[in-house]
Amino acid sequence: MTISMKIRIKFKKYGIMKFIGHLDMMRYFQKAMRRANIEICYSAGFSPHQIMSFAAPLGVGITSDGEYFDIEVQHTSPPEEAIKSLNDTMADGIEVTDYVILPDNASNAMSIVAAADYDVSFREDQKPPASYAQFLQGLDLFFYQPQEVLIKKQTKKSERTIDLKKLVYEIRAEETDGTISFYMMLSTGSSDNLKPELVLQSLFSSMGLAFEEDDFKIHRRDVYADDGKRRIPLGEFRG
Repeated sequence: MTISMKIRIKFKKYGIMKFIGHLDMMRYFQKAMRRANIEICYSAGFSPHQIMSFAAPLGVGITSDGEYFDIEVQHTSPPEEAIKSLNDTMADGIEVTDYVILPDNASNAMSIVAAADYDVSFREDQKPPASYAQFLQGLDLFFYQPQEVLIKKQTKKSERTIDLKKLVYEIRAEETDGTISFYMMLSTGSSDNLKPELVLQSLFSSMGLAFEEDDFKIHRRDVYADDGKRRIPLGEFRG
């Protein structure tokens, strides 16, 4: 019986590559595995495919410092060598930053995702429709009062009503050199996945402001698992 090893790979996505969708990113890394001579395992059956599982698909147009996927390999070179081999095949806009050998009993990345955090800022040519003080007041009224914030969320099969506040773990407005931005940590995963655009749209609506998605730049900092006590970046989680 062949014994495989589990590997978690972390990468950055930026520049022109932010416009590449999730399925194309999967195909991109499948080719990168072959070019970098990574001895990745394949599934059994009539149509074998590489054993590869992405943690949390990133929306088109969003940059990130913390994207993850898991693979299984027959054999691996040391992490530093594997990172270099992969980065030697990467196009501008993708950079592998970590390559971690996981315990045999580790859960795959997709199944343990619990949260992600984001920086959201206005584009350089856009003027904020409210002042920093007004956004602080709007956030206080919208998120820090006891009332529920009920919204309609469309799923693949149906539409359901959710309390948005329960899925927003942290949110704040920041001002730097006259520029207003937002930091938020949101529920992420297969069951309760909240997009930063929906949070801002709800906030703006509560403040009587028009919301235009194209007015913003969104950057994902990292993706987290939850061990029941705290949220841990997937690159540090070994469960």
